[in-house]
Amino acid sequence: MSVTPLAAVPSARRPAPVFRGRIGRDARSGHYAVPHRYRLHLSTACPEGLSLAVGHSLLGLGASCPVTLLPPVPDCPGGGHAALRPLYEASAHHYTGPALAPVLSDDWSGRIVSTHTPEILRDLDRFRHDGRTRLYPAGLESVIEAVERMCAEGIEAAAQRAGRAGAGPEERSAALDVLLDTLGRLERRLSEEEYLADGRLTAADIELWVSLVQLDTVHRCHLDAAAVHRIAGHRALWAYARRLAARPAFGRHLDLDGIARRHHGRCQGLEAAGAAVQILDWASHAAGSPDTPRR
Repeated sequence: MSVTPLAAVPSARRPAPVFRGRIGRDARSGHYAVPHRYRLHLSTACPEGLSLAVGHSLLGLGASCPVTLLPPVPDCPGGGHAALRPLYEASAHHYTGPALAPVLSDDWSGRIVSTHTPEILRDLDRFRHDGRTRLYPAGLESVIEAVERMCAEGIEAAAQRAGRAGAGPEERSAALDVLLDTLGRLERRLSEEEYLADGRLTAADIELWVSLVQLDTVHRCHLDAAAVHRIAGHRALWAYARRLAARPAFGRHLDLDGIARRHHGRCQGLEAAGAAVQILDWASHAAGSPDTPRR
């Protein structure tokens, strides 16, 4: 499968994580892979937390790496969680920043291993060696990284600019063009393939699915009805989102009320006409009910 259209997307500019420890296979590394040692702390109302929750379920790590769910809306200034403060303070002397989620912690030491979502998911993927789903199969790294960049810049950032309060018509129009171009390329790929990479479910599909959840439940609220109509017109893309949502590893982690509360708690944008034009009935997907994209 050619990945040239994806590779042209510029890299995402993510905030630098505070901790970037890695889980390795060598006991001398400090953080080596052993069951019941590590714990995830996340909120599924957060896109990064939702990605980790889905990946954790697909890898079947429920017994060996437990998950502690956090409230949808952070309860501390700066977007932090009070429940994570002891971990941050134990991991960094005189830490004064926000205690942000998600977090991978080490229950043996009571300290944080990592707050960097892509690396956490990659390490969890190496955690199992029993033939289960591999989220990062050998040889597909470049495809997955290209999809990650495409989702960050071509969907997330573009949708934010297209619906940003105070943006001029030209800026909003240019951002919408980027968004629609990105969705169009994904539409063409998914018109011929069930998944994004090599005909198998990978981390690329988790990344895109979470981006589509955010696009419909958050960014859509700040777009006009005409823009949402054009976004909803990508039938293969939304059918793909619907298929994945019907899988328990995806749909059961949807916290639609939490996403809405988190959005309203931090959003400074203006609601637009697109808020009334829902593309997918995500609640029905999570329950396993059939649904079709609305136009």
